[in-house]
Amino acid sequence: MTDPVGKIPSELDQLPDRDTEETAEWAASLDAVTKAAGPHRAAYLMRRTLQHAEGAGLALPKLLETDYLNTIPTSAEPGVPGDEEMERKITAWNRWNAAAMVTRGSKHGVGGHIATFASAAWLYETGFNHFFKGKEADGSGDQLYIQGHASPGIYARAFLDGRLTEAHLDNFRQESGGEGLPSYPHPRRLPWLWEFPTVSMGLGPLSAIYQARFNRYLTNRSIKDVSASHVWAFLGDGEMDEPESTAALALAAREGLDNLTFVINCNLQRLDGPVRANFKIVQELEAQFRGAGWNVVKTLWGNAWDELFALDTTGALVRRLREVPDAQVQTYQTRDAAYIREDFFGKDPALVEMAKLLSDDRILECFHLSRGGHEPRKVYAAYKAALEFKGAPTVILAQTVKGFTLGEGFASKNANHQMKKLTTDEFKNMRDLLELPISDAQFVDGVVPYGHPGADSPEVRYLQERRAALGGPAPARRVHPVAPLPAPAEKAFAAFDKGSGSQSVATTMAFVRLVKDLVRDKETGKRWVPIVPDEARTFGMESLFPSLGIYSPKGQTYEPVDRDQLMYYKEAVNGQILNEGITEAGSMADFIAASTSYATHGETMIPFYIFYSMFGWQRTADQMWQLGDQLGRGFLVGATAGRTTLTGEGLQHADGHSPVIAATNPAALTYDPAFAYEVAAIVKEGLRRMYGEAAPGEDQDVFYYLTVYNEPLPQPAKPGHAGVDEGIVKGLYRFNTAESAGLTLPANAPRIQLLGSGTAIHWALEAQKLLAEEWGVGADVWSATSWTELRRDALEADAALLRGEERVPYVRQALAGIDSPVLAVSDYMRQVPDQIAQWVEQDWSSLGADGFGLSDTRAAARRHFGVDAQSIVAASLARLARRGEVPATAVKEARERYGL
Repeated sequence: MTDPVGKIPSELDQLPDRDTEETAEWAASLDAVTKAAGPHRAAYLMRRTLQHAEGAGLALPKLLETDYLNTIPTSAEPGVPGDEEMERKITAWNRWNAAAMVTRGSKHGVGGHIATFASAAWLYETGFNHFFKGKEADGSGDQLYIQGHASPGIYARAFLDGRLTEAHLDNFRQESGGEGLPSYPHPRRLPWLWEFPTVSMGLGPLSAIYQARFNRYLTNRSIKDVSASHVWAFLGDGEMDEPESTAALALAAREGLDNLTFVINCNLQRLDGPVRANFKIVQELEAQFRGAGWNVVKTLWGNAWDELFALDTTGALVRRLREVPDAQVQTYQTRDAAYIREDFFGKDPALVEMAKLLSDDRILECFHLSRGGHEPRKVYAAYKAALEFKGAPTVILAQTVKGFTLGEGFASKNANHQMKKLTTDEFKNMRDLLELPISDAQFVDGVVPYGHPGADSPEVRYLQERRAALGGPAPARRVHPVAPLPAPAEKAFAAFDKGSGSQSVATTMAFVRLVKDLVRDKETGKRWVPIVPDEARTFGMESLFPSLGIYSPKGQTYEPVDRDQLMYYKEAVNGQILNEGITEAGSMADFIAASTSYATHGETMIPFYIFYSMFGWQRTADQMWQLGDQLGRGFLVGATAGRTTLTGEGLQHADGHSPVIAATNPAALTYDPAFAYEVAAIVKEGLRRMYGEAAPGEDQDVFYYLTVYNEPLPQPAKPGHAGVDEGIVKGLYRFNTAESAGLTLPANAPRIQLLGSGTAIHWALEAQKLLAEEWGVGADVWSATSWTELRRDALEADAALLRGEERVPYVRQALAGIDSPVLAVSDYMRQVPDQIAQWVEQDWSSLGADGFGLSDTRAAARRHFGVDAQSIVAASLARLARRGEVPATAVKEARERYGL
């Protein structure tokens, strides 16, 4: 919008101009240049002036976009140390074997991707030869997030290095035989090679940022100095469309994570076609990263373009490169010189004259072959600049051709992501292009051979020498031999056994109190990593602020508004709490980095991430799967759990299904504890299993999910009868009987078993009393701490039977000898307790909170879902009436009495 004289309003209009005449002279000079030399010259001078001002340290807003040129000119490129020709040969072998592996596998129908690595080969090879530090290097070496679809190239290099055999390559995507290779980076399937699972696109860049941040956290807390470690994340330009890919860019810049480099392979293609067909993805990403505060290095053009840029005295070439959309650049890759002369150069008279000075071969070399991401000198210069830049993370935007060196049938074709094989003739053409010593006779029965120069060849020796100088093989995952953590003092857990008396305590508060005691432990206290997404006060954790501190690399540069209060908001460079703001995804990325520190850094950490249970698994279940893939260990805590406990919040906050989602994750041990002493027992067992001495055959690579509630209730003492401790861990134990609860029953009273989990056990206990006092029915109440673990145990028992082993599921053992119906109830959908129904020999039924949540009081919500004590009574009478143990009229009478 402009004012009446056409002047565009500006924020500068708010500032006094102390010399209006000088300002007018500058504007007049710009107008004069525009009139005399044209608008492009004026724009060039303005950009030069801003660039000079930035270099002089003047506080000016940065340009968000630069010309479509390399950031580092050829004249400023450093020399590449080492033997460039040897590295070319190594890269050629890797290109060949990556394509051969996928092509050979395609005969079995297992698929694979060829084109991605073909475009990115030099991006990886330059790093492996000169930059990526191995595990024997200072600190913990570097952390490499490999682009998932490029995995064949990494396998090919490990084959050349002697870490993989031909048998491994021939079992690419065929893992059941024992020597198989997973499709993509996967620590659970190939734990000695892969550190980070990355093919769920978007999670790699997000995790890389928080890994770099966690490295700083470890260093600043004096756990381990990993300041020499660098995080490299290799990404696709199409992958940057995922919201997770760019979700934490501002965090990385805000905290100055110059230990982080993104390398984005800008081959201009995603899975089905161009990333930005009508636009320019490189320019878009540059603006996005610059705007977030990152250092941006563009590596777009190879040396063949130097001649063209030298001829561009008018700026016409730069203008044309800036305006041509990506899809047209892709088209140039597949067309002849005549087409390029007409469509690219023919749009501007100055370019027409330039083209007259260029041969067809030179035009084709520039437009078909010469990209910055395909030339090791360009890549080396970019990587070196990234490592030398301080104060902010760096993103390298490297332009490449998808399917490069694979032949005309692959390069820049829209379908190349789905193309799984080359023909014999295409392989022979590739062989000739790469100058590999592979004869026609080696193609036996049309099968492409693997290529290897020999274990003692100059290429392999060079490769291994370079890796030795950089600290060993990469990528590599190594679980350092660390001693099990000592168990915390027993009194921290035993304090909950006596109950809370008449005091009402929510299980969320019980968990927080337990953690407060555990972080004081002299041996293991410093290894706890509390993670919370800006809800610490909701969960009663503000008392941890002054004692543990909130991690901030800048410390506390202000005086907190509540400094005079006991529980003031304290930030510190060595703070222990990671308070992430409103980001469940960022908090999960924190958790993953901390939970795998035992392998990444050889430092065992104990993370617990506490969150609104509704906003954990539902929002970030993909990251929970990533956590399991990466063999993470720790405690996820779904607080304010359940569908009826969070009064007033309603549908969007009422969690009735997180245990269902959690049950789908093989690495998650899901518990729904009812009482404070159960919380303590589960945490104690989790510490033993994940961090202590493992039992024979016990998998330590698991994580725990606990649901805890915000409903304050008196916490009972731990029952003294046998089987309680075992039952808490395995998932079920009898809390009491009607008799032990002090209830009076008639002789031969009908009996029912009430199984409750979480807060629902309180409704079951109330129902137990009503059944005895008003209906003469005896009810035994059981605490089902984990429906999921009961189911897993039963599934394992079924599998054992198929192997000819006799094994009875624990749930059947626990309920053995009982001849009365079983009614299960929880604050979750009925599917949660129904997980174990097929293994319960007794008459089974269940109650649950199915459907959407609603805003109301707890009592009204429970009545709405039919899970309150009175509804449990009616359901119990109905089961007994079916068996003829109570009159059928009792059910109707109960409904009328309770207004159901």
